[in-house]
Amino acid sequence: MFPYNFSSLILFNFNINNAIDISGMFSNCSFLTSLNLTNFNSINVNNMSWMFAECISLTYLNLSNFKTDNVNNMSYMFFNCKSLEYLNLYEFNTKNVTNMSYMFSNCSCLKYLNLCTFNTCKLINSTYMFYNCSSLTFLNLLIFNSINVTNMSFMFLGLNKNCRIILNDEKMLNEL
Repeated sequence: MFPYNFSSLILFNFNINNAIDISGMFSNCSFLTSLNLTNFNSINVNNMSWMFAECISLTYLNLSNFKTDNVNNMSYMFFNCKSLEYLNLYEFNTKNVTNMSYMFSNCSCLKYLNLCTFNTCKLINSTYMFYNCSSLTFLNLLIFNSINVTNMSFMFLGLNKNCRIILNDEKMLNEL
């Protein structure tokens, strides 16, 4: 949707009220360092896969106002955002998400990730979800529920060995 060669983008009150698929919307924006999505209305969206993938220069991203109630696919959403140091997903509603595979894969500069609000009751695929998050020192997965997950292969592969992980799911503990 956007050209790959811009470095800053402000989308104040950007209207996507009727959009249901915004997959790849910012993918491959390799020069993008900042992105302001204040009041970004994503209430009807069901697919956010690859949305920020390959934004290799992006360092800060606050998505706390995103409406994700209807999203079922977040696979590769932040894939290879290797400069990303801050990511706020605190208000994300993930109750309908079935696919989070590769979601944070290769976010190698990310140090802190709080997913304590993630409801994963419908999650089926979490393959390579945190692959190569080699700088991560804190990961909160307290309410993660893997009861329906059929594939969590290599979910934590390449994770920082000193990362403090908070989780309460025995199936995921076995994956560590």
